[in-house]
Amino acid sequence: MYPNDQPDSYVLGRSERETRRLILQHQIYGPLTRRFFTAAGIGSGMKVLDIGSGAGDVALLLADLVGPSGQVTGVEMNAEILATARARVEAAGWRNVTFLPGDAMRLELDRDFDAVAGRWVLMHVADPVALVRRLTGFLRPGGIVAFHENDFTYPPTVLPPTELSAQFQRWAIPPPGAPGAEMRMGTKMLQTYVDAGLPVPQLQVEAPAGGGPDWPGYEYQAETLRSLLPVLQQRAGIDPK
Repeated sequence: MYPNDQPDSYVLGRSERETRRLILQHQIYGPLTRRFFTAAGIGSGMKVLDIGSGAGDVALLLADLVGPSGQVTGVEMNAEILATARARVEAAGWRNVTFLPGDAMRLELDRDFDAVAGRWVLMHVADPVALVRRLTGFLRPGGIVAFHENDFTYPPTVLPPTELSAQFQRWAIPPPGAPGAEMRMGTKMLQTYVDAGLPVPQLQVEAPAGGGPDWPGYEYQAETLRSLLPVLQQRAGIDPK
């Protein structure tokens, strides 16, 4: 169980290998997240709340954006992974980044943040509208809400297509309505913000692309499938032991 005895709904698991997969994920999506946060207005001197910090990649990116005069506070349900996040922040030399273990729906935080941000977080929570609504209460007037979410209605594509890539999609992307993560969260962002009482948001759509023998995308897809394997076995009625 996790803080406050809340069940863990993160379908990719909490293994050391999953931690390494998250770091690999940032190699691919980090540039997109940086452009998105910059376009949202996150910049020098700001105090930013990072939700679902994981291994610390987004917090490190935010620290770079706000600089030494800013401040980043990360919240993460998986307390164990925060040891990795803190070590990486220390190695990077940042002194203005702190992490808190716990559920953002329950933690009491300062109410003077300039921005709240996260990447691929809302897709994993049971009620994203309620979470966004609560997080806005920690913002100063005029604060920024910037969540980078995906939409797997447009799944990773290989050109030319192969049977292996098609099989990967069948395994890794559940059909609409399946239990677990909301695979269409990116497309649902506008309605989520409006339902949370926010103005209609400015949306930005971007996808990474790559190729060649050194592109990390191939390893990332393989590691994603490995992290999903226990869930896939459970759905198929296979005992992972």
